[in-house]
Parts: sequence; structure tokens; C-alpha cells
Amino acid sequence: MALLECLIIYGCFLASVFIHDNNLFSNDIIRISVGIISICIIIGTVMFSVGLYNWKISTGYSDIAVRIISSFVIGYLTYVTFVYVISYIRLPPTVILFGMFFSLVGILILRLIFVRLTKWSNLKSRVLVLGTGKQAARIVQLEQLGHASRFVTTGFVNLESVKPRVDQNRIIDMPDDLADYALKQDVDEVVVALEERRGQVPLAPLINTRLRGVSVTDYQTFCERVQGRIDLDALRPSWFFQSDGFRRSGFHRLIKRTVDIVLSLVLLIFTMPLLLLTMILIRLESPGGAFYVQERVGLGGKPFTLVKFRSMRNDAEKNGEAQWAQKGDARVTRIGALIRKSRIDEIPQVINVLKGDMSFVGPRPERPVFVDLLAAEIPFYQERHSVRPGITGWAQLNYPYGASAEDARQKLQYDLYYIKYFSIIFDLSIVLQTFRVVIWSDGAR
Repeated sequence: MALLECLIIYGCFLASVFIHDNNLFSNDIIRISVGIISICIIIGTVMFSVGLYNWKISTGYSDIAVRIISSFVIGYLTYVTFVYVISYIRLPPTVILFGMFFSLVGILILRLIFVRLTKWSNLKSRVLVLGTGKQAARIVQLEQLGHASRFVTTGFVNLESVKPRVDQNRIIDMPDDLADYALKQDVDEVVVALEERRGQVPLAPLINTRLRGVSVTDYQTFCERVQGRIDLDALRPSWFFQSDGFRRSGFHRLIKRTVDIVLSLVLLIFTMPLLLLTMILIRLESPGGAFYVQERVGLGGKPFTLVKFRSMRNDAEKNGEAQWAQKGDARVTRIGALIRKSRIDEIPQVINVLKGDMSFVGPRPERPVFVDLLAAEIPFYQERHSVRPGITGWAQLNYPYGASAEDARQKLQYDLYYIKYFSIIFDLSIVLQTFRVVIWSDGAR
């Protein structure tokens, strides 16, 4: 999709060049090409940042239209900014006008076709599930996401003694030849979703199925790929050392730390006027300091002092008891509500990043009192402290602001996914997608 849309943008701008002046391209082919490619990269990056390449978001017509139009507006403003710095990529105004218009129309049409195609079940991967219990029921839930789902189930093989949790009409007996059945049903993947595997997994049929070209996947891996998080209910301790991932080499740590420092300095420099204005407004609205410091738990479970802009009254916890922030919290000031929505209150945390207490990307740091409560209630909760906490993160992108133990449990599933699949590219993609959260104010309280 990204490649097709970049080709549309490039083609439309190239056509606009010829509409403007037939000889312009041939007389200055290198400069024109660099200018058009620059626009493709800028608009493509903005579209990624606002979530247009996210399956969970890119499915509603009106939402897609708003995000595409926003991408072109932001892309144009970004291009203009770059032109002032690098005049070499400047294109004639007429070329920009026609190129933007034709590209916008072309991408809107392509997205309309794409959304309609994703509704066709014959274009989705076909999955045969071994199991009929709780895990199988979870797969049904994922399938029912509609066109946001990328698979359809062809049936559920009854291998368990537990009470079935899926539609009886979709349950089948174990085929005599699993591989042959899968091939005849055009099955792309067999998912092993058994509650109790000991003595129940048909190893020989599964091996034969895999050797005959049908993918065989365990439930946890399938869910990780489909929903971008770990299923905590099905998580076993062996997952931590039997699964791929969990890269923590010295090289990865060095690169991540370098990126943290660079991003933090850039953010601090470019937002300095905004930070000064925010400090003044906070002090003018309510008594107390502009900053709020609080103890949080960091890498290895060690506490550190986190710095944020104060968004609540100075006596928000006058009774001395730690409280979750709630939706519509009366303790939040008017300026506080604004900076929470726009995430401006989080920016001072770059000081913690520069000090090494935090990373730019990672799990959200919690207060020690909440960590003790959550660790006693949620399995594997302490494992999130195996990496530095972050200003933004995979859980922050995919789940609203957490204000309860259940929210913390849900976010932990995303945190563990991030810890497992960490890479510098993954970090950069999270940073870019954070703009989507800021622009659309997802999950702020």
C-alpha cells in the first residue's frame, strides 16, 4: 500500500510538471526528480505517523479521509519548511498545486478500493484451529473484527475434553490425514490452540502438514502477529526463553542510547518556546510550581525521580494517598487538561532521558505503590522493568490511559510484545506514530 501510494504521488507530480511546462523536466531533470522524491518521502512519512498504515485504524471511510487530508496539509507545511532550508528541492507553485490535488484524489480512490477489498473473505488467509476451548474462542473474537481482521477460520478441530467455547456448527473431528484435509480446504495456516497440550498435540500429523507446505503456528505466536500483543492468559514462563526475540546486545543498547540522546536534545531545542509559555500559564492559573516531580520505578526495579509539567492542583493528593487519574478528574486544571490532551506535560521527561533514567521509547513508568499492588495481582508484571521506561511506547499507542489494575494488565501485554520484538526500527516507528496520538488526542486523561 505504501509503495502504491508513493507511486501515485510521484506520478501525479510528474504529470503536473509536464502540465506546467513540457520542457521543465528535460531541462532540469535531477532537481525536479529530487523535489518530487522529497515530497513523496515527506507525505509518506506523515501518512505513516497518523496511522494510515495501521490495520486497526485504516478501515473507516470518514476517518481515513480525515487522516489523508491532514497528512497532505501537514506534508505541505513540512515541505515548505524544508524548502526554506534546502531551496534546491523547490518546485513551481503550479506543480505543487496540481500535484497535491491529483495525488489526494488518487490516494482517496485507492483507499476506497482497498477498504472494499479487505471485506472480501477470499482475500484473507484461511486458518484451521486445533482446539475448541478458551484460546479458540479468542481467535473467534479476533476474526470478528470484520475487515480489520486479516484471516478467516475454516473450522475448529475437536481435540480437547473441555466444554467447547465456539459454535458447535464449526467444530469438526480430527481428520484421518490432517495435511490432505488442509490442502483440500485451501488452508494457509494451522494454529495449535489447545488449553492443555500434554499428550493431546498430534505431533506426527502436524509435522506432515508442515512438510507439505502448510504453515503450523502455536496460539501465542499467532496472536502476537495478529494483534500486536501477548496473550497474558496463555503465557507460560517457558515463553521467555523458548521464543525468538529479546535482543539485548551491547550494540543495541549503544544505538538505542544514542538515539535517545539525539531525539531528546532535538525535542528540547525545538519546543523551548512552548515549554516557557507552558511554565508561565501554569503559574498564572494556580499556585505552586510549574513542574511536578514524583518517584517512579525504572530499569531493574530501581526508583528514580520523574519530572513533568504540573497538570493538577497543588493539593491533588493532600490526603497523602496515591490515586489513579480518572476521566474528567476534578483535580486537573484548565491548562492541565490542555497540556494533557496535547501531551505537552510529558515533554520535561526528556531530562530523565538525558540523565539515563528513561528511554524515549519504552513501558510507561509507574509509582512504587502501584507497582507493588500490580505485581502482586498480575503475573510477569515485574518483567516490564527489564528495559528502561519511556516517554512513549507500544502500549501507549495501542491502549488508552491506564487507570486501574485491569488497564495495567492489558497494557502489560503490549509492553511484553515490545520487549520481545525491540529493534531500533521498531522504536523509530513508535516515535513517528506518537504524532497520531498527539494529533487525535487518543487516551489522554
